[in-house]
Amino acid sequence: MTKSESQVRPDADGPVVRTASGAVRGLREQGLSVFRGIPFAAPPVGPARFQAPRPSQPWDGVREAYAFGPPPPQETGFAGRTVPLSPPQSDDWLTVNVWTPDPDPSAARPVMVWIHGGAFKLGHSGQPGYDSQHLARAGDVVVVTLNYRLGMEGFALWAGAPANRGLLDQVAALEWVQENIAAFGGDPAKVTVFGESAGAGSIAALLAMPRARGLFRRAVAQSAPGTFFSADLARDMAAALAAEADREPTAADLATVAPQRLTEAGAALGTKMVQYTARWGQVAPTTVPFGPVVDGEILPATPWQALASGVGRDIDLLVGHNRDEYRLFLVMAGLYGKVTDDLATAALRMYAPGGETGEKAYRAAFPDASAEQLFARVQTDWLFALPTLRLAEAQHAGGGRAHVYELTWPAPDSGGELGACHALDIPLLFGTYGADLGALLFPGGRPTPEAERLTSFFHRAWPAFARTGDPGWPAYDPHSRLVQVLDAEPEVAPYPEEKNRLLWEGYDFPPLPLLG
Repeated sequence: MTKSESQVRPDADGPVVRTASGAVRGLREQGLSVFRGIPFAAPPVGPARFQAPRPSQPWDGVREAYAFGPPPPQETGFAGRTVPLSPPQSDDWLTVNVWTPDPDPSAARPVMVWIHGGAFKLGHSGQPGYDSQHLARAGDVVVVTLNYRLGMEGFALWAGAPANRGLLDQVAALEWVQENIAAFGGDPAKVTVFGESAGAGSIAALLAMPRARGLFRRAVAQSAPGTFFSADLARDMAAALAAEADREPTAADLATVAPQRLTEAGAALGTKMVQYTARWGQVAPTTVPFGPVVDGEILPATPWQALASGVGRDIDLLVGHNRDEYRLFLVMAGLYGKVTDDLATAALRMYAPGGETGEKAYRAAFPDASAEQLFARVQTDWLFALPTLRLAEAQHAGGGRAHVYELTWPAPDSGGELGACHALDIPLLFGTYGADLGALLFPGGRPTPEAERLTSFFHRAWPAFARTGDPGWPAYDPHSRLVQVLDAEPEVAPYPEEKNRLLWEGYDFPPLPLLG
């Protein structure tokens, strides 16, 4: 059950926990203590706009932590779907939520910190699909979810502002966890960050960020994207973003523009990014002008470079992807059943390693594939599958340990179009089959018996990894390449996409360049 402002009721007997900023009162819900909307940083407005997060102001008395904090400014639609949002009631965008079996400081349970996805431009921790009650209860863990700045507020590279402000918000939230989570019954020495899509890309970035060192012990990256921007590309995209708002790409000039106006400008650019293909290359068709920037300071290197150099060897890593990631976007964009061979050829030449050579290699590797299958396969590989697998390979090369999974079980959607698509793992992990995208993947919000078994698997394996660093299957190595295959009957087997892996062998996912 989620809580909005209109649903909450005062609870004088609710659990009270004292944080470094003040006491908070939560609610007891089906055997858990739940605290929502706790500030971990000051509102990033006024002089703090486009700057690194600042400490939250302390409060007197007991603050009610009954309702989620307001979502950060963001787009309300993506890939043909509208995401309903209530108007924000305050500027307290930067908040955390905590589900705990018992807020007893002596409990010292493992802590799992969820970083949501949404293409770095939408999403928030109060989405019903991220309701963490089932995971906290089944896994006997403390779960924390958080908001971070998105889009132009959090990721555009402005002059006079630090890069990767959204990532810096995540660091501030993890610092809050280190300082406060023991009071909620969690162990600050056993913090696991976990996230999907842009959340997994954020976690990959955190692994490479000096400012995040020591803030977590383990990491789970579900479908991590490979779209990390070079500083030159990010600056050029920022200029185009600012132009949409009739401003210069500086923090000083943009600070007077209302956040919603900047969100609208970002959405407007997204609809015409393909016009910039000659300059922006592979990112132009994605409609996503935001992502982590390899700026040399906040993010010194890509995650693959950093892990291969050994910076994460002391962090336990669990990574994986879904077999048919791109089919979600294919269906949502209305392209299902409409992909021509010309479209497939353009996608193969745009995304496969080596351009035309890569196109020929894909066609040779999959001689019986249709145009639509090739179109979706190469974009699945470029955007999610191979970047995620490469994280495990880089971690191994740097002297660390990683476990890998692949979700191959197809969604039971009514048309059978989606397969094991992007984001299918979210309702399976949280048990929220009827919420957010779960409503598209599970007609009527009803799980099949196979889905319930997979949810039970997630509820065993993810908390086990948070507790011990071992999810229950062998670590990945470049010889046997054993991974956990999540299907109707989960099994440990060699990585199923060996043909695809070989097509990308030697490609290291460098920062996306500015071409023109």
